[in-house]
Amino acid sequence: MTNNTKISIRFFDDREVRAVWDEESNKWWFSVLDIVAVLNEQDDYNKVRNYWKYLKTKLKKENNELVSATNRLKLTASDGKKYLTDTLDSEGVISLAKHFPNNKAMKFLDWFTYSDNSIDGQSKKKAYSFFESNLISDAEIGTTKSLQQIHAYIFGGLYDFAGQIRQKNISKGGFQFAVSHFLGNTLKQIEEMPENTFDEIVDKYVEMNIAHPFMEGNGRSTRIWLDLILKKNLKKCIDWSKIGKTEYMNAMIKSSTNSTELNSLLKNALTDEINSSEMFMKGIDYSYYYEENE
Repeated sequence: MTNNTKISIRFFDDREVRAVWDEESNKWWFSVLDIVAVLNEQDDYNKVRNYWKYLKTKLKKENNELVSATNRLKLTASDGKKYLTDTLDSEGVISLAKHFPNNKAMKFLDWFTYSDNSIDGQSKKKAYSFFESNLISDAEIGTTKSLQQIHAYIFGGLYDFAGQIRQKNISKGGFQFAVSHFLGNTLKQIEEMPENTFDEIVDKYVEMNIAHPFMEGNGRSTRIWLDLILKKNLKKCIDWSKIGKTEYMNAMIKSSTNSTELNSLLKNALTDEINSSEMFMKGIDYSYYYEENE
């Protein structure tokens, strides 16, 4: 395993399934305990661990090769520390799920084997690589152009409007975003907003969300845009894994009239780990999770 480890978090029924990328074998390894917790719908860590111990013993007795296929790798736990944990590759995960005779296992397998060739799957891969892209110069950060560059990078080849400011009016949940006819002027005004303090940066982020300059993919690109502004001006970024999906979405809805809740959520999730690719990739995982339909 190399030190420059890529970590990913997938979500199944709002439960985390952690994964780690192995450069040598060129594959993802998934946490067995996370999968057992998902398949048994179990939140008690000790019960999950005991069940996996029981299942391991049973599989060994049956001379099942699944146990020997496990690989012990370090994964970050909820306390922020890394622990060696049993992991399986994709084939192993599929084999493991087949040892759970319940409907949850079938649903999990459908989810796990779902093709990454979807627009979300492909754009997420591109978003991961954005960290190493060095696409945007410091001078451009916080501009509309930089947001367009982020959007074009993530959605290029997937949407024909990637990076292009929308020409149509759009709304979501009854909320009308900025009128397209005035969008050019609106974006110029947002661009000129100050970004010296945390509060100013959040205000700018809120206004850009209300503007919603693209037909699709606004949230995902604007969260990266926000992190770049925070990194440049405050040497901080958001640890998105500290912000739950429901609380974030509710705070965003309220932010058009009152951004206090959003401000507090983001402030409590600030970190100075601005050069950590793991922190960035975790942020992408959560960012895409926020956009998943219920």
